[in-house]
Amino acid sequence: MVYKNFRTVSLIRILLLTASIFLFVYTLVNYSFHITPLLIGLLIILQIVLLYKYVDKVNRDLTSFLESIRFSEFTLTFQTRGMGSSFDELNKAFNDVIKDFQKVRSEKEEHFQYLQSIVQNIDVSILAYQRDGTVEMVNKSAKKLFQVSSLRNISALATTSSELVSTLIEIKPGENKLVRVQEQDDLLQLAIYATELKIHDKQIILATIKNIQNVLEEQETEAWQKLIRVLTHEIMNSITPIASLSSTLEMMLKSITGEGNDKPLDIEAVTEIQQALQTINKRSTGLLHFVNTYRNLTRIPKPNFRIFPVADLINNVQVLMEEELRQNEIKLITSVIPPDIEFSADEQLLEQVMINMVKNAIQALSGRPDPKIVIKAFINKRGRLTIQVRDNGQGILKEVLDKIFIPFFTTKPKGSGIGLSLSRQIMRLHGGTITAGSEPDVGTTFTLTF
Repeated sequence: MVYKNFRTVSLIRILLLTASIFLFVYTLVNYSFHITPLLIGLLIILQIVLLYKYVDKVNRDLTSFLESIRFSEFTLTFQTRGMGSSFDELNKAFNDVIKDFQKVRSEKEEHFQYLQSIVQNIDVSILAYQRDGTVEMVNKSAKKLFQVSSLRNISALATTSSELVSTLIEIKPGENKLVRVQEQDDLLQLAIYATELKIHDKQIILATIKNIQNVLEEQETEAWQKLIRVLTHEIMNSITPIASLSSTLEMMLKSITGEGNDKPLDIEAVTEIQQALQTINKRSTGLLHFVNTYRNLTRIPKPNFRIFPVADLINNVQVLMEEELRQNEIKLITSVIPPDIEFSADEQLLEQVMINMVKNAIQALSGRPDPKIVIKAFINKRGRLTIQVRDNGQGILKEVLDKIFIPFFTTKPKGSGIGLSLSRQIMRLHGGTITAGSEPDVGTTFTLTF
């Protein structure tokens, strides 16, 4: 027999159970039978168990529902149909709640995936780690920056820079730090900012790391350009009238001291004046040349980009410098790995940079035994084109090395101090960098990274 709803089934079960109890008591009191009361007693127990299970089904469904919420298991549905209108409403309420939780969970998962996508693809390196150095999360930019496929502990970065590791471990929440990392082929200026989070009773440091080497160089270049513009403006305003006036006065004095002038003059005094004016004119002309030379720092032409083989650039430089290298008995070694590397740049501007570096190397090799220059082009571990010019010359002192890219700074008796500054600006226009490494009495290496 199929019962239509919970109430009807429950009522029938209760009536049957009551009748069974009455029958059990009646047979036990009025008859001397033993088996019949025993069977009726077993039937009563069975009915009680079935009634309990039937009533307990609602409790089980409710428990299952609450456990689904507790363990975020929202794939279940609840079926209590055929047990009355009140249970139909309960069934609907259960399933509506499940659907709402499914929707919320789906939205959270989508939001999580969205944030994960941002974190993994943003060009800022992000590290999340505990104070003991255990890494909780590292994004793609950080892996690329530090050239690692995985990172379990901050201490693994000690091979890159021990200073970087100590900074990451000791940095305080809300603090900014700048760390300089000198690698074999590259120079990194890392700006680090940290904040602290508490997740599941863990203290997590969230650090953002960005290489600002290019930004620092660009700001430095802009600052020097502004200074140069001011200097050239002021000096030109002063020197130009002096040069013009001195030239005019010299011509006037020549006419006064020429033939046909009967006015007696102190010829010796006039001659001295002429010599003084000549000196002023010569000096002012020299200063004009001086200013015009340095003005070139702010007038680098815009690069004319085209794609060409790196080998062509190096071969052109080798041909241009061949005679000077031969006269100084310097051996030049070149290599391009792989030999078919091509890139987009202004070949003429980069030739100027390369020639400047080779000339510096030639001067550094003066008087050195077995002088040698090595030009090497290759793809570095970050996938960037790198060109190095290395010599085995006298090297550069550390306190001087930090200043060689500053305009006007030079250690050469006849140097102008603008060659390396121009080279840096040209590299900036190409979106690249130029760095120098040197060891006294061992040699110097200039590195162009594109």
